[in-house]
Amino acid sequence: GDLSAARQSNMGATGSSTRGVWGGGQVHPANSDIIDYITFATTGNAIDFGNLTVARRNNNGTGNQTRGLFSGGQTPTNQDVIDYVTIASVGNATDFGNLSVARKTMGTASSPTRSLFAGGQTPSNSDVIDYVTIASTGNATDFGNLTVERYALQGVSNNTRAAMMGGYASPTMLNTIDYVTIASTGDAQDFG
Repeated sequence: GDLSAARQSNMGATGSSTRGVWGGGQVHPANSDIIDYITFATTGNAIDFGNLTVARRNNNGTGNQTRGLFSGGQTPTNQDVIDYVTIASVGNATDFGNLSVARKTMGTASSPTRSLFAGGQTPSNSDVIDYVTIASTGNATDFGNLTVERYALQGVSNNTRAAMMGGYASPTMLNTIDYVTIASTGDAQDFG
């Protein structure tokens, strides 16, 4: 199928075992606040879910089976906004709180309880790792720091550990993999 509107520049994406949800991006030249969703078990075009609280690009998505979070991005200024949606329903995003530092192109990862937001660009490179408790709302709390300041990194996780990999620290692309234990706080360690 197709998106509800053609767009680019890092839409934030999240989902449950049933639905995929993504929002933001750029409908050239404007930033987008569109949130779309699909049902994995079917095929067809994406369906309008609602809208983000702030139209932006280069934002990130994460969450758990219940809630999806959309964080950061740029408008063109960097944003500290965190929005949330209930994945099983439709409707506009609600303000969750704020990141500790406004930034774009972070690495994100989650357990069923917590979401992490790592690195990004502030416009300088960041090593900040923030976290929130997904079931509540409020501002992000400092978790620790990455081993290397960088942006455009990717995150992956299971219920216990999050790994943040790659990224860019101008003028160098990185092959670094860091990890943290999601239920604790502290600086990331080198994974390999």
